[in-house]
Amino acid sequence: MMKGLIVDFGGVLTDRGPDGVGEPPLIGAVRSARAAGIRTALLSNADGPGEPIPWLDALFDVLVFSGDVGVAKPDPAIYRLTVERLGLQPGECAFVDDLAVNIRGAAATGLVGIHHTSVASTLAELSALFGDW
Repeated sequence: MMKGLIVDFGGVLTDRGPDGVGEPPLIGAVRSARAAGIRTALLSNADGPGEPIPWLDALFDVLVFSGDVGVAKPDPAIYRLTVERLGLQPGECAFVDDLAVNIRGAAATGLVGIHHTSVASTLAELSALFGDW
């Protein structure tokens, strides 16, 4: 059973879909997942948030930035670290990223990878894995 959802920031969480307006749909999906008891994490190859971003803290149980931890996707160590911080096992987590190389790294670590190519396809994949939340 899937218990964790890990998402990338740029290109995934920020994708507003074909309309290009309003709140990006993946933000709502993460919010719904967390409300349903799914553990959530942001995993980004970025330096870090700098100043605290309250809406990120409200959306995610765990924030992992490669610049803060000294390792980046697709290194297996960053996926293991993220899953460990969630308190879960790799096979209990889905990982969403827009880069295939990062999906391969996650899958090699035991996570279920979802290659984000469109909002609609990602939401369909999440629904198939997690059901209705």
